[in-house]
Parts: sequence; C-alpha cells; structure tokens
Amino acid sequence: MRRSLQPGVTAALRVTMILGAAVALGTAPAGTAAAQSPPGDAPAGVTNPQRAWQNWTLNCQGCHRPDGTGSAGTAPSLAGTVSKFLTVSGGREYLGRVPGVATSPLPSADLAELMNWMFWRFDKEHLPADFVPFTAQEIGRLRTQPLRLEASQMRSDLLKKAEESASP
Repeated sequence: MRRSLQPGVTAALRVTMILGAAVALGTAPAGTAAAQSPPGDAPAGVTNPQRAWQNWTLNCQGCHRPDGTGSAGTAPSLAGTVSKFLTVSGGREYLGRVPGVATSPLPSADLAELMNWMFWRFDKEHLPADFVPFTAQEIGRLRTQPLRLEASQMRSDLLKKAEESASP
C-alpha cells in the first residue's frame, strides 16, 4: 500500500505548504486564504511577508480565521479593527499583552513581524500614518505581563475610546 503523505507531515501542514508555495509563485487558487495573502511588497516592520503569513496560518488563523474575522466566543475579530488599538493610549501595549500574543511559541522577532503584517493585512485603512512597527524587544517586554480575564473588557474599553476619538 502506498502512503500519500510523508512520515510526520499532516494533511493540514501539507496543504499549508502547497498554498504557501502557490502564494510565493503567484498561482494560488482564487478565493483561498492563500490567494488573499499579501503580494511581494512588504509593509513596515515586515522583512518577509511570506514568513509572516505562514506564522499566521500555523499559529493564529485556527481561532481568528483566515480572513481575520474571529470565532464567536473564542477569538475576537481583527478585520477592520486591529489597527484602531494603535490610535488610543494603552492600545499598543494591550496588543502585545493579549493571551495569544503573550503566550505564543514564536520568538519575539517573528511575533513582531507577524503583528506588523497583521495590521497591514487585516486593517490597513485604520493604520496610523505615523505607525512605528513593533520590534522584537518591545514584544519581548510586553509579553512578560500577559493579560488574562481582563483582556475582553480592556478590548471593549479601548475600541470604544478609538471610536469616540474617530467621531467628528
């Protein structure tokens, strides 16, 4: 009997690898998450958009979904909102302390790159013109003080402040 997968390679990982290669070659099927990943130009603070996208795929999209819309009750939406945190006092710090960031297995440098990519990918319309990309040192410092139960209420409060400050 012939095995269809190499030992140690799961079907999901193999699909991710194939779609990742398709993105790199510009041949991803229309409508797939891979087709929606960023083109070759890199946003501020992102050395390798492909690596950031792969880190998103393997570490974040299971809960936040490929399009960043989140999962009810488990992971909040990032689409159209994540950059708003950068416009209010305490928002940047909040993003570096949320449980998924603070407890991520990724090294701080990869996590900073992923976060910078995430703003560009899911909410570039709210990205402040004076945006300063996250650095590995900043993420490393912030993630030492993870938020827990207070994260949800803090998110609501910060988004409310962002909406109020954006209103004429």
